[in-house]
Amino acid sequence: MNITELARILRISPQELRDLLPELGFAIGQKAIKVDNNTAKKIIKNWPIFRRQWEQRKAVERAKKQDEAILPKEKKTIYIPSVITVRALAEVSQIPVNRLLTELIKNGVFASINEKIDFDAASIIGSDLNLDVQLLAEDEDNGEAEEKKLQDILDLEKPEDMQSRPPVVVVMGHVDHGKTKLLDSIRLSNVIAGEAGGITQHIGAYQVSRKDKRLTFIDTPGHEAFTAMRSRGAKVADIAILVVAADDGVKPQTVEAFRIIEAAKLPFLVAINKIDKPESDVMRTKQDLANQLNITPEDWGGKTVCVPISAKEGTGIEELLDMVVLTADAELGDSLRANPEAEAAGTVVESNVDKAAGPVATILIQNGTLHVGDQLCFEDIVYGKVKSLKNHKGENIEEAGPSVPVKILGLKISPSVGDILYVGDGKKVKMRKIKTTDVKKEKIMSIAQQENGDDNIPKVNVLVKSDFLGSAEAIEESLMKINTERVKVKIVAKGLGNVTEGDVNRAGDSSAQIICFNTKMPPNVENLARTKNIPVHSFSIIYDLIKHVKAEMQKLVPVEVTRVYLGKLKVLAIFRTEKQHQIVGGKVISGSPENNVMINVWRGEEFITTGKITSLQSAKQEVKFVEEGEECGLKFEGQPLIQEADILEFYRDDSSIATL
Repeated sequence: MNITELARILRISPQELRDLLPELGFAIGQKAIKVDNNTAKKIIKNWPIFRRQWEQRKAVERAKKQDEAILPKEKKTIYIPSVITVRALAEVSQIPVNRLLTELIKNGVFASINEKIDFDAASIIGSDLNLDVQLLAEDEDNGEAEEKKLQDILDLEKPEDMQSRPPVVVVMGHVDHGKTKLLDSIRLSNVIAGEAGGITQHIGAYQVSRKDKRLTFIDTPGHEAFTAMRSRGAKVADIAILVVAADDGVKPQTVEAFRIIEAAKLPFLVAINKIDKPESDVMRTKQDLANQLNITPEDWGGKTVCVPISAKEGTGIEELLDMVVLTADAELGDSLRANPEAEAAGTVVESNVDKAAGPVATILIQNGTLHVGDQLCFEDIVYGKVKSLKNHKGENIEEAGPSVPVKILGLKISPSVGDILYVGDGKKVKMRKIKTTDVKKEKIMSIAQQENGDDNIPKVNVLVKSDFLGSAEAIEESLMKINTERVKVKIVAKGLGNVTEGDVNRAGDSSAQIICFNTKMPPNVENLARTKNIPVHSFSIIYDLIKHVKAEMQKLVPVEVTRVYLGKLKVLAIFRTEKQHQIVGGKVISGSPENNVMINVWRGEEFITTGKITSLQSAKQEVKFVEEGEECGLKFEGQPLIQEADILEFYRDDSSIATL
């Protein structure tokens, strides 16, 4: 057959056919015009296999050429923080996002462009992309870490440019002790009504006025799951209010909140709340403060101001605000200053992805003034421009000055809670090259690929989607806390915003259930999840979420079987023998054998068989058990059959589910 005719049948060019056939084991030269008919028939018959091999080779060649075009010809050094989004890594490395995603998938990491990966994962994929990935970190002695950047900015300001700014007050305390209700009372609004279960699920920042002085308040969650968020709230504050319920006293999170306040070296007041309740006891609460926290109230000769209040009734609120103003003046004085004319710098107190607006961040401006149109930088990476600013009332504003909390729209990437925002051009700051340790592929630990111990331990696989970044981190922390030696939780992925088709596919590949926290599922995604039989559970209160996961974990706890030996009987007579059962008589020599249990049959020292007792009689009456020394008759089911003088060992297997 002519080469040209064969190529036409196979739908490739004659030259491609000449190139391919020698690779497939056919001795065809580059100038061949014909092949014999038998060879042609063999090629046509096996062409689907040959073509697949050919296409794979072509794909490898294309990928190689593509890599040659986009990857650095010489090893390129890049500097990244310990955690970085895929998009940011693409910008730093100047490698297309899709190429990075492909490399991540090859290494078992399934992440979207806005999801974060850790330094180890970035290092591993970087080594395959001709990148020398180095950690951007603070100097050992005089580091320029993100936490210090803000102070560095303030230190550069001239004293004559500095002006007085409102103090930032953080409200902290145990869950359900009335922190948000206090702010609700201060602001004469109803924020708490919008919180599921009356529990604050994320950090909120608000501003109020008191006697011509402005105060900025930060509300922090009280549930134990939000420890990290409370810590972040304290870092941006000037003054703290420790809320303690008069009917409940000092509780574990009260202690924890006070330790955070101490570590941050914040001036603080104590608001003794819920004095309207009949069971409230202000004196007992003060005694708790003295005994457990070593806090001596001012009226007891100490230095700590304790103000009895009722956030519900509004009692004592004005006195509390007056004391906040006095504390700010007395303790902080001239330190509450900033330059409103400088370029803005501040801290992210909340971050989320809005389905309409995209990435949104709540920022507390700590120096300078932020304007609509300003370019925003986090960790020396440009994250976008300010498209619009909203104050705590949701109103559009054109600018925000020092101590003003503001919501920013226009970001391309969601920043992390605690990130330092500044206005700039994204130039690199001074950095130090840190020698990285050898990282092996099996050590990749990204959000999408966290393993929890031994593979033999049962795991509940979950994919978590939440509305706020802080909530996602808190959920992850809480789930890690409920791990046990018997069963663990594995977070296969987490992200912000509504559930996508990609999330459903990822959950299916990982045999995971989808956990939604204050997020929704579009109808098409819901249908896909139903088709793939992927369990989806939605929650608005973290207590319920944790409770659900614990229940799922409990289902995986192995059943424990305990064998209980009940007694022994010696067979004295065989009354009736049939194919599958016998009726025998005997005497109990030990214990108290029961009806409807299992027996082991022993003949001397030899084990014969295992069977079941289906009837037990004493004095021709059916009984539940017989005592030691009594004679009885019984019906035995099993094979081989019992003989006289055999010893029957009675037992039952009790099963129980162990607790977590």
